[in-house]
Amino acid sequence: MITRRDLLAGVAAFSGSAAASFMLPGRKAAAREVIATPIAHDTKKLFLDLAERPTALPCFNGHTLPLWTFQEGCLYPIVRVKLGERLDTVFKNDLPRPGEYTSIHWHGLRIPNDQDGVPFMTQQPVNPGQEGSYSFVPPDTGSFFFHTHCNTSEHFGRGLIGAIIIEGDEIEPPDAEYVLMMKDWRVSPDGKFLPFTTDKGAAKAGTPGTIRSVNGESTAVFKVPSSANVRIRFYNVDVTRISEIGFENAEAAIIAIDGNGLDPLPLVSWRMGPAMRVDLLLRTAPEGGTIQLVDYFAKEPVVLAEFISEGPAKRTDKFVATPLKVMPFQKVDVANAKHIPFIFSATATGAAVASFSESSGIHIGKLCLAKRTFWAINKQAWPGMTHKDLGPPLAVLKSGESYIFDLQNTTPDSHPIHIHGHTFEILSSNKPHVPPHRADTVLLRPNERIQAGVVGGAPGKWMFHCHIIDHQEAGMMGYIEVV
Repeated sequence: MITRRDLLAGVAAFSGSAAASFMLPGRKAAAREVIATPIAHDTKKLFLDLAERPTALPCFNGHTLPLWTFQEGCLYPIVRVKLGERLDTVFKNDLPRPGEYTSIHWHGLRIPNDQDGVPFMTQQPVNPGQEGSYSFVPPDTGSFFFHTHCNTSEHFGRGLIGAIIIEGDEIEPPDAEYVLMMKDWRVSPDGKFLPFTTDKGAAKAGTPGTIRSVNGESTAVFKVPSSANVRIRFYNVDVTRISEIGFENAEAAIIAIDGNGLDPLPLVSWRMGPAMRVDLLLRTAPEGGTIQLVDYFAKEPVVLAEFISEGPAKRTDKFVATPLKVMPFQKVDVANAKHIPFIFSATATGAAVASFSESSGIHIGKLCLAKRTFWAINKQAWPGMTHKDLGPPLAVLKSGESYIFDLQNTTPDSHPIHIHGHTFEILSSNKPHVPPHRADTVLLRPNERIQAGVVGGAPGKWMFHCHIIDHQEAGMMGYIEVV
């Protein structure tokens, strides 16, 4: 059994080299990769109705709050698509507030730019009473999610989140699978929503919630098969919280990060910022036993979920995690890659831009803009541009060419940095805490410097931002242009 002490003692120095290793006691040599191929070619239809639905979640202690959700009777819809299937989505904006226009962003999916769902950047938003649509074939397997991309603090705060799972990555099917969505809620003692964002929070680590939850419960409880290998897709879909999850007294492995399979890593704990996902393979307890999933990053460890074993044992063999199939990503040509610095910093409070427009004539409305800017990327605060247009991109990439993003955090706060339409190939860090891996969101700790490889993807303008939503909406956002 690997302990948290083993983790601290066994992690190899992870700095300066793409070949740096991350070895823990008992980890085997990397297995030969198996490439995932399409398993279906049909079209899946999806209808989403964005509306206010008063809901009494178990974590609300008897109170009913006016949630905004994608589907009736469902807190977080889980959409499953097979690799190779086309997803045709129609959504209706039935949000109750006049002028509450919106769009849907498909977080982590490398889809065509015009399907990315960023209002005023890739599409006109959809006004209340109107419908919009998307149609694409997801190119990668894994655990992804979808959410709106305007007035995001409130939309997340009221529950407009859904999971999208692209199936076709399993070599050996698990005995069961569970989807866990971790999110805090900002609720007052008398059962009303508090302001979803505050200047104090936005200028620091983010505006914290008052109630913790997994799948709408204070502590989620799952009845699981005994002595079984179960897959857990864990999502951090909070707007602010950074967590460090692990199991108490259990054997488990990380099998995917942000949907991307990797050589399984024995799990002791894994730190996650907002929008990050991790797929775990857990060997459950014998019949009658319970395993707890814990957040160790809180002031005191918090039990997020319990897995209670029932029925006869499914397995008697030693726990060995089978890797997942992987996608045939183009590897970064490290030797010939162009290095681009991105410095994430705090900035003096500035006046917000009331309106500006793209050269195409798409006008950005005030709903997508914050009234203050506290953060910047390369000294450029979004949307504090020229008042006339989007301003210059943070970088221009050529499709198919290799780049190394030099991500530098000069602030005392952590920032989960997300890139649309691409994945990072994490190469190295000046802090020894993560192995090389592939992800669409990377947690940049205070004063950390990470080398992240990127291959220019589909042409278009792709958002690039911190996924602590307060930071995103107060300046730490921009875009990358691929030509």
